[in-house]
Amino acid sequence: MTLPARLTGVIPPVCTPLTPDGEVDTASLIRLVDHLTGAGVDGLFVLGSTSEVAFLTDAQRRTVVETVAGHAGGQVPLLAGAIDMTTPRVLDHARTALAAGADAVVATAPFYTRTHPAEIERHFRLLARQVEAPVIAYDLPVSVHSKLTAELVTGLAADGALAGLKDSSGDQGVLRDILLGAPDGFSVLTGSEVTVDAAHLMGVHGVVPGLGNVDPHGYVSLVRRCADGDWAAARAEQERLVALFAMVHVGAPARMGRGSSGLGAFKTALRLRGVIDHATLAEPQIPLSDDEVAKVARLLATAGLL
Repeated sequence: MTLPARLTGVIPPVCTPLTPDGEVDTASLIRLVDHLTGAGVDGLFVLGSTSEVAFLTDAQRRTVVETVAGHAGGQVPLLAGAIDMTTPRVLDHARTALAAGADAVVATAPFYTRTHPAEIERHFRLLARQVEAPVIAYDLPVSVHSKLTAELVTGLAADGALAGLKDSSGDQGVLRDILLGAPDGFSVLTGSEVTVDAAHLMGVHGVVPGLGNVDPHGYVSLVRRCADGDWAAARAEQERLVALFAMVHVGAPARMGRGSSGLGAFKTALRLRGVIDHATLAEPQIPLSDDEVAKVARLLATAGLL
C-alpha cells in the first residue's frame, strides 16, 4: 500500500513466533497479526529488535515478511527492518523485504565495522537512492554503537533521503531537536514503551512499543488519549503500562541477558494470552524458568489481561 504522508499512531514491532525446533511459526504469526490489527493499530513493523531480527536467517526473514504481507497486506502500512552490518547487506535485505510485500524499510547505521559520521550519512543516502520505497532511520545506539545526531537526521529529512525516524536512543534532548528541525511530513516515532505520554506532549507522531504485542489495546487507548489532549487519562494508562512493562525484568540476570528476559517475557505473555503456541526464543537465548513464567502471569493478571 502507499504510505500515508506521515506515519502516526501505534506501530508495534511484531514478535516472531517460533516452533520448538526454531522455525517461524506462521500460524501463530498470523494470529498475532490479527491480535494487533484487531486492536486498531496503525501499522506493523516486522524484523526489528523485538522480532529477533539479528537471530533470523535470511530465509526466515523473508518468510516473516511474506506471511504478514500475505495476510494483512493493505490493511495497515507494513514496515520491515533491513538491518545488517554494512550498506550492501542492508540493500539486499531491503530489496528482499520489498519484493515480499513490505511498504517501507527501517535501517540502522552500519555496525561491527568502525564508521565515521560521514560514512553513516553516506549509508543512508545510498539507501535513499537505491531503495525504491521510503526509508526510516532506526536510532539504536545500544546495539549499533553509533548515535544519530539531530543534525544528521534533520539534514537527511530535509533532502528527502529519510521518511522518518524510530528513536530508541532514550535521548530526549536530541529527540526534541529533531522534532523542532524536521520538515513537515517527516515521521518521528518513539521506541520507548514507558514515556509515550511525555513523548506525545513533546510532539512525536507515534510509538513503536515492544510491549504493544502483549497489550495493543492499551497503547491504542493511550495514544488516542494523547491525541485528545486528555493528559490525566493518558498518564493513568501510561502508568498501568509501566507496571506491566516490569515483565521484561523477570529473568534472573545471573543466568540470562536482558534480551532473553525481555523477549522471553513478551513471548510468554503472548502464549499465556493464547495468541501464540510457544514462547520459543531463537538460539542462543535462554528461556524463562517456571518461576519467571509465573511472575509474568501475575503481572498480566494485575493488568487485567488474564
